[in-house]
Amino acid sequence: MPESDLNLLTDAARKAGDIALKYWKQDPKVWEKADDAGPVTEADLAINEMLEMVLRSARPDYGWLSEESSDDSGRLSTGRQFIIDPIDGTRAFIKGEPSFSHALAIAEHGQIIAGVVFQTSTNQMHSAQKGQGAWKNGDRIRAVDQASPNPDLLSARPNFAATRWKGAVPEVKLHFRSSLALRMALAAEGRFEGMLTLRDSWEWDIAAGALICSEAGLTVTDRKGSALRFNNAVPMTKGALALPADLHAEYIAKLA
Repeated sequence: MPESDLNLLTDAARKAGDIALKYWKQDPKVWEKADDAGPVTEADLAINEMLEMVLRSARPDYGWLSEESSDDSGRLSTGRQFIIDPIDGTRAFIKGEPSFSHALAIAEHGQIIAGVVFQTSTNQMHSAQKGQGAWKNGDRIRAVDQASPNPDLLSARPNFAATRWKGAVPEVKLHFRSSLALRMALAAEGRFEGMLTLRDSWEWDIAAGALICSEAGLTVTDRKGSALRFNNAVPMTKGALALPADLHAEYIAKLA
């Protein structure tokens, strides 16, 4: 019997972690991408090469979208697509900090149907399959059902600049992780009440986390309140919110 998509992603994420640990805190080679797209390390490239070989060998009919691969428009005509970030939080990885992850997802008809976020440094595997719930290291997780008056949110401070909001800026306790995928995973398990990013987001940063959050009970949309769609010709979304339903409705109404 063929390996399930979720098991395939989980095994591949652990292989990615094995490679990452060979470079983490070992002064890896670093290059700056063109157009101020940020840094890339030899670890990102080694992991991407492994993932493309392992995943595409297992599912040759799936399209491929990865931060570290040249985009092939042929993915738009495939039934399912891998959406991959070999290392999400590369800047943290370069600094030897723990808040990086490997984010692997599979999309079908614009929706994510399987996804994993693996934080190598802590050996935490968050995963979800559409309609089957969300999990952390094999245990079912649920997000916070209702936000507190001054919620703990994973976000960057510029998202709460006055120009982003109508009237008073919401009062929140802000926390930060370099990896967007990891922010979403931690919100899904209820360690924080939610996460948001208002700037346009690359699909590979949020695809896996979006499914994990929605399967854990959070409301997940873009900053306009629209459902997230994946495998777009330009693989970006208008930000991402993953919040308890009450807080999500409040923020969508208040966003400028």
